[in-house]
Amino acid sequence: MIKLGDTENYLKNKIAENSSDITKVWEAFKSFGREHVEGEEEIALLFQCGVYDFTGEELFYFHFVRQFTIYDDEEYSHMEQLHCEFVFEPTDDLRELETSQWYFENDGDVEDFFIEIENIEEFKVPMKRKPIRLSVYQEEV
Repeated sequence: MIKLGDTENYLKNKIAENSSDITKVWEAFKSFGREHVEGEEEIALLFQCGVYDFTGEELFYFHFVRQFTIYDDEEYSHMEQLHCEFVFEPTDDLRELETSQWYFENDGDVEDFFIEIENIEEFKVPMKRKPIRLSVYQEEV
């Protein structure tokens, strides 16, 4: 079982050689999304994309996220998110795409979530593009 403090490096190691191949990164993220993390009550995943101005420049973000709810004994402490974030130039067709879709383990089978995501335009269109960069990072939210 993976420890929470190791999740960022674990995912980075899974995608290290394939960081410019979106399909291989997605496959690594899906594999990681099936694994349980120590202390985790349920798996929580997010797929989101859209054009945002986070840095003062509009860019298209194509984003896979795993969220962890952290407890100190039985008490809620905080949440952390592990991001796998591709950034693209915001072309006209990418500007039309925006979605935010959550999966929580108690809601059903993770495989159904992956299939649903893989069949929406917001996922299909960017998969055919070359990203500017990929960032993998974990932060407290």
